[in-house]
Amino acid sequence: MRHKECAHVHRERKRLSGKRPGLQTDSQTSIVQTESGLQEVLDEHKISLIRKCQHVTEGTDEARSKTLFNRIYTELYITEGQSEDVNTQHEVRQLETASKMKTLCDTPITCHDIFKVLPVKKKRKRKRKHKRKHIRVVLTNGVAGVGKTFSVQKFTLDWAEGSKNQDVSLVILLSFRELNLIKDEQYSLLTLIHVFHPTLQEVTAEKLDDWKVLFIFDGLDESRLSLDFKNMEVVLDVTQKSSVNVLLKNLIEGNLLPSALIWITSRPAAANQIPPTCVDRVTEVRGFTDAQKEEYFRRRFSDEELSSRTISHIKTSRSLHIMCLIPVFCWITATVLEHMLSKDQRGELPKTLTDMYSHFLLVQTKRKKNKYDEGHETSPQELAEADREVLLKLGRLAFEHLEKGNIMFYQEDLEQCGLDVTEASVCSGVCTQIFKRESVISHKIVYCFVHLSVQEFLAAVYMYHCYTSRNTKVLEDFLGKDNSYSSLDVFLMGAMEKSLRSENGHLDLFVRFLHGLSLESNQSLLGLLGPTENSPEIIQRVIHNLREKSTYRISPERSINIFHCLMEMNDHSVHQEIQEFLKSENRSKKKLSEIHCSALAYMLQMSEEVLDELDLEKYNTSLEGRPRLIPAVRNCRKARLYRCGLSETHCKVVVSALKSNPSHLRELDLSSNDLQDSAVELLCAGLKSPNCKLETLRLSGCWVTETHCEVLVSALKSNPSHLRELDLSNNCDLLDSGVKLLCAGLESPNCRLESLGLRRCRLTSTSCASLASALKSNPSHLRELDLSGNRLQESGVKLLSDLKESPDCRLETLRW
Repeated sequence: MRHKECAHVHRERKRLSGKRPGLQTDSQTSIVQTESGLQEVLDEHKISLIRKCQHVTEGTDEARSKTLFNRIYTELYITEGQSEDVNTQHEVRQLETASKMKTLCDTPITCHDIFKVLPVKKKRKRKRKHKRKHIRVVLTNGVAGVGKTFSVQKFTLDWAEGSKNQDVSLVILLSFRELNLIKDEQYSLLTLIHVFHPTLQEVTAEKLDDWKVLFIFDGLDESRLSLDFKNMEVVLDVTQKSSVNVLLKNLIEGNLLPSALIWITSRPAAANQIPPTCVDRVTEVRGFTDAQKEEYFRRRFSDEELSSRTISHIKTSRSLHIMCLIPVFCWITATVLEHMLSKDQRGELPKTLTDMYSHFLLVQTKRKKNKYDEGHETSPQELAEADREVLLKLGRLAFEHLEKGNIMFYQEDLEQCGLDVTEASVCSGVCTQIFKRESVISHKIVYCFVHLSVQEFLAAVYMYHCYTSRNTKVLEDFLGKDNSYSSLDVFLMGAMEKSLRSENGHLDLFVRFLHGLSLESNQSLLGLLGPTENSPEIIQRVIHNLREKSTYRISPERSINIFHCLMEMNDHSVHQEIQEFLKSENRSKKKLSEIHCSALAYMLQMSEEVLDELDLEKYNTSLEGRPRLIPAVRNCRKARLYRCGLSETHCKVVVSALKSNPSHLRELDLSSNDLQDSAVELLCAGLKSPNCKLETLRLSGCWVTETHCEVLVSALKSNPSHLRELDLSNNCDLLDSGVKLLCAGLESPNCRLESLGLRRCRLTSTSCASLASALKSNPSHLRELDLSGNRLQESGVKLLSDLKESPDCRLETLRW
């Protein structure tokens, strides 16, 4: 049965068949017949794509037949370029960062314009004489569930329906979850197309060369292919057989079909598999703006009062409001609140993530005893034993693959966790819209959770159940054999310490859920965790441990997760104490603990107002607490991080502030910190970022050496360099050789340095000669030079003094 959306395809087919050519030769007639036949093939292909894309894919396959894609689709916020330095953060932290980004600094782009050359801004025209090059390969980043696949679906559906991008002859949609299934087999590019899109069987190699073809590869982060671009077999012919990963690499490199357009989507952490040299445009799907969130809920609910109450509720919780940047989380929220509000729920609506996901699990498992009926007690509700068993098996699958970093599963993965893939309960009933299956080629099945956060929540449920049931082996494998499961507070602290040791923070949300599950309210809601010792005394011990947790040598940005864990346990004491601190007139007298510093850093970082100055010395805290304030540099104009024991880990946070979009930092003082080579290299990478607008950098007494000068010079030469003041005083290992390197930077036409401090750096007249040569360069912007406390000798001083009197020299202040 044809869908109404296909009507235009039939009209086009009728129009083509109705054409009556004039007098033609036999060969011309043959060509017309061939073209007509190919048009029918393309029409069938478009109908196939419409069938595939016209329904929403929220939840499971069963939901697809209920809602048309265009009825629920809400425009997403997509930008050209991407947020820098995000791969080392958990994606929830990336969302927090994204929620603070000002749209004024972005270059927005719609999914339909993904291959169109955007107009060059006026300020760029003066610097670039050439036009922006043709866009062939686009890489689109975005966190899990933010709408990358929806963008692809919208582009494909509108092309197939004939409303957008009709200059493209053929769209070939492929997902990595499908390509994984044939990763060990040999195909030519032509046969690969025929396998995944049977309607294109009659498309020939010649036509692929003639047409404007777009390949869409969705979900690079789900790939199990080996994409090694350094060592690759070259394939030039679309009929030549090779492995799937080799075909893909040659297509991206432009060896195969060099005129074809390529669109790849990925989560940020996996995007670096594609070399930047192969990519013409990088875009980022940021999810929903505040206005788009509201539009989504209004589209989602036919009841205006229900949508208004939902919108009002998510604004009451910072964590829920931030998570609603993700369309999938909006759907989870809508699913829960629609159920609760439609039942005239008088109890408190979910405000924490754990509470929201507990209710989501409850709604989807369709318990017979209705938790939301007016007058019901909050007594534990028992799941049917079969449902309980399946959920715990799903939890095991979620946990084991969270450790491995997998979000896609195959039949063998399920079987290893004891899940019978033939059971209907795995994909319907108890698991409706929690776990979904997708049929792909050869009727093979791919499984996944509807969102990474659902996987993290179920992983936490499984781990908590392992604790309550004393599953010693799982606990010891996860936390070690040092009695890590002896009591609830010790168990949770062990999980926290393991998450803090994780380099990329992949366990951060998992640990937040674990702490939220320690509350009796969430346990009684779920009813599948078993008996636990959550007495008020033990819960207070857990809270006390979090408040007193030391995080020496742990990233201060990661330490903020401890504060989030307190919030998941409904402990708002730290938050309230910091609010009182911010209102206080005598802040310097109030002692801040380490957890206070983490909470303050988070609140300052997330504030709508940009902090004028962050001076760590003005806060009354310990040496361990001071570094925990460093994340606030993301949202301040001046940062004074004087003598606070900066490590490479801390420098990474500062550098991320320099690279962020927008970057507010204009003045940075890192004086009296022993900066290692790696830390200085990181700092200079931040200075080179196009987002960096830093004007003043003070590195006095930071043990800067000749080696450091080399990387500093590369930053001074970068275009554009905004740095106007550089203080390298009190670095006795700088020496004449370091100054000689610095002078190479001063001579660069990109260098705009106006003030240079070199006090007490053990310099001699040799440095004076190097500086005099650099100051003669045209143009030299240096106005102030401080060389006091050095052994310059009379000859060196005279050299610079004479130069200062020269009409060509712009130096106004010279100290020796």
